[in-house]
Amino acid sequence: MRHRTALPLAAAALALPAGLLLAGPASAAPADKPQVLSSWTQTSASSYNAWASARANQGAWSAYGFDWSTDYCSSSPDNPFGFPFASSCARHDFGYRNYKAAGTFSAHKSRLDSAFYEDLKRVCAQYSGATRTSCNSTAWTYYQAVSVFGVAPAKAPAGLAAGV
Repeated sequence: MRHRTALPLAAAALALPAGLLLAGPASAAPADKPQVLSSWTQTSASSYNAWASARANQGAWSAYGFDWSTDYCSSSPDNPFGFPFASSCARHDFGYRNYKAAGTFSAHKSRLDSAFYEDLKRVCAQYSGATRTSCNSTAWTYYQAVSVFGVAPAKAPAGLAAGV
């Protein structure tokens, strides 16, 4: 009898995690919002890709109440010298706005700025030679600007960029 009882219990134990993995974001508890936000604002390409996928399907994440608004690269060009930085700027705005709303912006600003720089460098990696060098120099300039002047959107002093 033990084997008959153990087998259904083992099958149920294996099915439970699989069922949880199949559950979509709409069924996820908003209590995990900080973890989701953190997972989308890391420096890795996989973090960027997860955020981009969610951004393309924002309705599935509506229960979380994320602020998806963006002004892209604020007062700087979104595509300086033809380099497509707009999506990197949008993710940076996402991090700034949502951590500001959570009241934990200052604890995450440095990582958000670093993730922004890594995103920009991934854009630049598609180029070679002098074009890549130019792109990387522009990325460094954008990173330095947000590192020094980037502030929470609601607290931006007059004349300073809110975000990027």
